[in-house]
Amino acid sequence: MIEEKICDLLDEKFREEGFQDCFLVDLKVSPSNKLEVYVDADSGLTLEKCHVISRHLEAFLDAEGVLGEKYVLEVSSPGIDRPLKMQRQYQKNVGREVEVTLTDGSLETGKLEAVSEESIMLFQQEKVKEGKKNIRIEKTKQIPFESIKQTLVKVSFKN
Repeated sequence: MIEEKICDLLDEKFREEGFQDCFLVDLKVSPSNKLEVYVDADSGLTLEKCHVISRHLEAFLDAEGVLGEKYVLEVSSPGIDRPLKMQRQYQKNVGREVEVTLTDGSLETGKLEAVSEESIMLFQQEKVKEGKKNIRIEKTKQIPFESIKQTLVKVSFKN
């Protein structure tokens, strides 16, 4: 019930100017009265947006007392270590290196090149030995969302 009300409050907030590119990624309420809200934005989530969203939710929690007087509220972006969950997150990460774990347990890595309703497209490069030389083969691979167990964005410090 509280999750549903929080989702409604966030939907309301995300209709306001300046927050229309925001979306809810995940929501967790623990028995110890900790509410974790993971939000993202197509243009990138700023600390200021997190702060305003947090205050919006805090006003409701304080007024309604649904988590009691003592609770912990955390509003943040999902973070680079959390898997992509929504198509919007995939779209936001086009052009970045990703590691895709498939439902059969195999692993695919490459540059996220495109996203459609049904699948993602990875650009992959691999070295293959041809005689005494190593040559680089480039290919694209389409992966249906139904075959994806999880996708992580790979952190790169290259320019």
